[in-house]
Amino acid sequence: MDKIPLTSEDLRAGVAAGYLTEAQASAVAALAHDRAGRRMALPAEDEPFEFFRGFAEIFVAVGLGILFAAVVLLVGALGGGGRVVLLVSAACAAMAWGGAEYFTLKRRMMLPSIVLVCIFGGAIFLLSPLFFFRAGDHGGIALSALATAGALALWYRRFRLPFTLFVLGVAVLVALYALTSGITGARAVSTSFHGLIFDLQRSPLFSMTTLVFGIMAFAAGIWFDSRDPYRLGRHSATGFWLHLLAAPALVNTVAMTLFNMGGTVGVLSTAAALLVVTMIALIIDRRSFLTAGIVYFALIIAWLVQGGQQGGGPVHKAVVLLLLGILITSLGTWWTALRAQVMSALPAFPGKDRLPPYAETE
Repeated sequence: MDKIPLTSEDLRAGVAAGYLTEAQASAVAALAHDRAGRRMALPAEDEPFEFFRGFAEIFVAVGLGILFAAVVLLVGALGGGGRVVLLVSAACAAMAWGGAEYFTLKRRMMLPSIVLVCIFGGAIFLLSPLFFFRAGDHGGIALSALATAGALALWYRRFRLPFTLFVLGVAVLVALYALTSGITGARAVSTSFHGLIFDLQRSPLFSMTTLVFGIMAFAAGIWFDSRDPYRLGRHSATGFWLHLLAAPALVNTVAMTLFNMGGTVGVLSTAAALLVVTMIALIIDRRSFLTAGIVYFALIIAWLVQGGQQGGGPVHKAVVLLLLGILITSLGTWWTALRAQVMSALPAFPGKDRLPPYAETE
């Protein structure tokens, strides 16, 4: 009898179909890889990510988008007032929840589920002022965003859709922005968008709250990753979206603060911070942190190419892009080998065995 290899895709399909739990799938994968004794038994360059599973999902998602857009346009055409808008928002939230009962729980369609949770979050945000109308402008927005986050938490509890926590995190960020702009003044915060909003020295309140948010999202992402180190199921996908939230908040706050110090000290400090970010990305096997730092990599390369001078002509810019492209492509190409060397060189530390496995270097 010919042997049929069991792949990670087979295990994911088994989890999705309900034949295996995530714990059982992880246990089977752990046994297989422990017998193989190396990470190379898995697809070497794979960091599982699933946005949709086929054109049928795209087709359904487009249909859902058109359906809800038609509802909104119809209300606008009929000249609906504030109460009508609230009523339609409640109806859209209910329709999205009902749609998720079918498309998420029964059909397990990824992209339509993402569209539905976005519609649900937006509808709840528009519906929330009905309860928080007495609050001030910034307070009302913050309360509405927090109410949206609470509703999305219930959505996640019901449907276990990983993308839900990304939308929930965005709602929390909106609340943080509303609160900090309400305290420091909307104009002071909005004018900081031109390179200063994440600077701990020039926009301390918003930057600190963003930094704390990034740390919390990062910790939550690590927790989900540790429950699925072989990245076969829902926990790993949830961790991906949380890291996608954490990376810009952490990297932007630290790197921008250091870079805005100016001069050689600022550039070298930013370079050191990016080195630490690269090490963290390799250790946890998440490329999102490096993606968030691409702009700062470009700034440092530009500083080196231009000899510490500002500006630069087309040739300098072309060289910067060339070197940046080589750097990012090289990291992506030899990611697995670099990670294996880093992980093998690091001593044992708490939780190391719960990180994604790696090839032992000889």
